[in-house]
Amino acid sequence: MSYPATLVIRFARVADVPAILGFIQDLAEYEKLSGEVVASEDALRATLFGARPAAEVLIAEVGGTAVGFALFFQSYSTFLAKPGLYLEDLFVRPIARGQGVGSALLASLARLAIERDYGRFEWSVLDWNEPAIRLYRAIGAAAMDQWTVQRLTGAPLAALAEKWPHAVDRG
Repeated sequence: MSYPATLVIRFARVADVPAILGFIQDLAEYEKLSGEVVASEDALRATLFGARPAAEVLIAEVGGTAVGFALFFQSYSTFLAKPGLYLEDLFVRPIARGQGVGSALLASLARLAIERDYGRFEWSVLDWNEPAIRLYRAIGAAAMDQWTVQRLTGAPLAALAEKWPHAVDRG
């Protein structure tokens, strides 16, 4: 794989928050989910760079310009008894696609997973996103066809929480 000569993959800094929000908005538009983005710069600053960061972000730059990002966090496999890396979002701006930027982000995440002794590296992809699926197959990723993602948000999440009205005992 060949990469742009000026490609750099680095960890995001607080100053990158506006760019991160821009990537999230661009990703949502690409996925036809723009109406679902409620993230703000303040919320990203707090959740990514606050006292207890919930996730980490890699930024891909070509010639000093941010062209892509990958947002990920630690998961856990009970079967392996090891942490894993879960890629929540990966996006490369159209101008930088087809140059290996996405592959470089994925390879950087794989390197981090190995360095951290994680047992797996996982992510989800929309079933219509053929360019991404082709890339994932090319790097050796296997679809988990027997598994489907389940999600609770908003009112259903609150309703389920009410079914056990007691705080969890920290005893």
